[in-house]
Amino acid sequence: MLKTHLLHPTILQVLGASGHGSGILIADGNYPFITRANPAAERVYLNFTPGMLSVTDVLKGIITAIPVEAAHVMVPDDDSTPPIHAEFSALLPGLELHRHGRFDFYDLAKGSDTSLVIATGEQRIYANIFLVIGVVPPPQG
Repeated sequence: MLKTHLLHPTILQVLGASGHGSGILIADGNYPFITRANPAAERVYLNFTPGMLSVTDVLKGIITAIPVEAAHVMVPDDDSTPPIHAEFSALLPGLELHRHGRFDFYDLAKGSDTSLVIATGEQRIYANIFLVIGVVPPPQG
């Protein structure tokens, strides 16, 4: 048994094989996973039923396993801020949320650096976040 908070074997395998600059998409139940994400990325479907698991539930687990260098979010056409963005900011303190319109966000997720796509049962709209893996510094000594 692992001691980390994250236990999903496929997610752990992909994170272990990913490196600095690799991208992880965690998306709501409305996201077009097949057509708007890198076809070579590993897909994990955690959308068992509407409302389970949420994007923020998954994000909480992911950030225990990787350093996050950057975070990108999808915004509506009117450039308003969806309420879930406040939760993303609280979970990623000190990290700016880079805002993208829907189609620019899709282009980001379709990029060749996207290594993992996680589908959730999240029902809130615009509850999509794209994380860029940072660097684990060497130990000081």
